[in-house]
Amino acid sequence: MKKILIGTALILCVLTALVLLRTASYSAPPLAAVERASVELDRAQIARHLSEAIRFRTISSQLEEPQTQAQYEQFIAWLAATYPELHRALPPARLGRNPQRQYSLLFTWPGKNADLPPILLSAHYDVVPVIPGTEDEWQQPPYDGVVDDTHIWGRGALDDKSAAIALMETATQLLAQNFQPERTVYIALTHDEETGGEEGTAAIVEKLQQDGVKPAWSLDEGSFLLHGFIPGIDGPVASINVAEKGYMTVDLVARGQGGHSSMPPRDTAVDILAQALVNIHGAPLPSGLEGLSGEMFDAIAPHMPFGQRLLFANRWLFGGLIDSALEAQPGTAAMLHTTVAPTMLSASVKENVLPIEAVATINLRVHPRDHIEDIAQHLKSAINDDRVEVKLRRGQPASRVSSADAAGFKAIAEAAQKTYGPTIVAPGLTIAGTDSRRYETIADNSYRFNPMVVTREDTSGFHGTNERISIENMANATNFYRLLIEQAGAD
Repeated sequence: MKKILIGTALILCVLTALVLLRTASYSAPPLAAVERASVELDRAQIARHLSEAIRFRTISSQLEEPQTQAQYEQFIAWLAATYPELHRALPPARLGRNPQRQYSLLFTWPGKNADLPPILLSAHYDVVPVIPGTEDEWQQPPYDGVVDDTHIWGRGALDDKSAAIALMETATQLLAQNFQPERTVYIALTHDEETGGEEGTAAIVEKLQQDGVKPAWSLDEGSFLLHGFIPGIDGPVASINVAEKGYMTVDLVARGQGGHSSMPPRDTAVDILAQALVNIHGAPLPSGLEGLSGEMFDAIAPHMPFGQRLLFANRWLFGGLIDSALEAQPGTAAMLHTTVAPTMLSASVKENVLPIEAVATINLRVHPRDHIEDIAQHLKSAINDDRVEVKLRRGQPASRVSSADAAGFKAIAEAAQKTYGPTIVAPGLTIAGTDSRRYETIADNSYRFNPMVVTREDTSGFHGTNERISIENMANATNFYRLLIEQAGAD
């Protein structure tokens, strides 16, 4: 017994020493001092321009309606009137697969060196509608563009008119200084990102393909400088996303015996469907901090306090504990696996009629490790009931993973650090969809990053209520794009 105790103590000592040694080596030096670079900006003017842009109800899901089409035309006319120097110097092409709705704009800014591959900077100006019935929950009317002492309020303030206006402000300022980029810069303002980019974004990609344009890299929306999202990290983390999840929608169709509700069978179609949903909920897809998600935390964790570093430095020992902690928060959990979200239900047409069919629609965001066919089979196996059919309505795999070592990523990181000072930079995964999934067909690398700081409080505004952005963020975003365009020819 004594030998066993001594042996166990020795093993524990060795294990402890190994854990501490790995933790000691898993630490990052203090962030290098970065001299912030900024210019004087008319913040009130930038805020006013975003406020005016918000007032146009460019709701792409309502684009079939004449009044919405009129709002698009008015917005495009407003852009030309607000940024006349830009439109004279770089007259945009109006593009769209539908000849009657060519609302996407592509500005071409010729570079000095035609031998350098161009870059593409993009933002979308369409927005989602306000959720019916929530209008009274907004602190400021969603389409008034109210500007208070610190923020601009309204639909599109974060997603994504802020980036569109910052790009317009930046280009206007640089043109006023007779600046010409080293490499050609394309600026795309798309009009249908929120509905999949089938008309506008697709037309921009087709136009560039026809012209033989192959950007070295593209930059579109995706993530932000995340403040308060990572435990143990006090400052913002610039999450420059190098990939995005895929998109998948399935219908679960449960069939049962119809008839009058006064004589229900043991299992109605609704009962069968409910059990299928319960079974799926109890059989989540594989998860774990590996691949791109692991790379993200490998970039962040060395900057954490000792306790957290100890866990991440020894994932071989504490991996399960880390995964459980990350899975507890929806935002971080979504980075670890394919998410499964039932969103729509339908069954009987009348309260006293048993439905022959009950249908549940499930939306899934596909992790890069998973494949559409494998996910469909997983759902069938989890349900384990021949009375339920899994019908694939739409399936789009995850994007490819762009390089975090390429010049484009480094240029974006440098511009962020010069704008905000010493900042942790990490490659990340966009958990929703963006226009970048189309740009990756022409660009060598596609990056997803908005140069604004967001907090947990801000996230409720995305597609929700009380969307807003700070005036400080708008000034910083404008400064970021200026630095990025200026230095893009030096890489």
